[in-house]
Amino acid sequence: ITYGGQFEQLESATNRLMFVIPLTLLLILIVLYIALQSKHDTLVVFSGIPLALTGGVLALWIRGIPLSISAGVGFIALSGVAVLNGLVMITFITNLRQKTNQLVYSIIRGAIARLRAVLMTALVASLGFLPMALSTGTGAEVQRPLATVVIGGILSSTFLTLLVLPGLYYWAHKKYQTKK
Repeated sequence: ITYGGQFEQLESATNRLMFVIPLTLLLILIVLYIALQSKHDTLVVFSGIPLALTGGVLALWIRGIPLSISAGVGFIALSGVAVLNGLVMITFITNLRQKTNQLVYSIIRGAIARLRAVLMTALVASLGFLPMALSTGTGAEVQRPLATVVIGGILSSTFLTLLVLPGLYYWAHKKYQTKK
């Protein structure tokens, strides 16, 4: 017995995503390393992806929406937003640290200075996907999972970027801090 039609397309898309998602994450890691030139900073920024993905899965669970192909595409988009926010924060903190040579001051000042940029990115993306998340018309079965993943993930990713990421940056760089 062979299955065709929508089931066959679902299997094909699932197999494709099982290849595309790890490849996307690997490419993100490589591009981050090229941009930051530091394995510590790369891993700190990349750590934003798991918490963002957790938020997306939690949002799907809360809304009772099953994991689907469009949700998988939402996870890819969410990874990009999570990395962008982390990159904005870490780049600013690193530049400030190079100028002042003070780790804690740079982290606090950098987090405060980039608060607005991170919140605006999250707000724009969340509000942009809100109509899709609430849609009930034609095509809603495709739009709703994607938007739910992005909104839920952005909320958790923003929390990470603003509160946890500076702590991870401190932890990754504290032993390299020069004492005066």
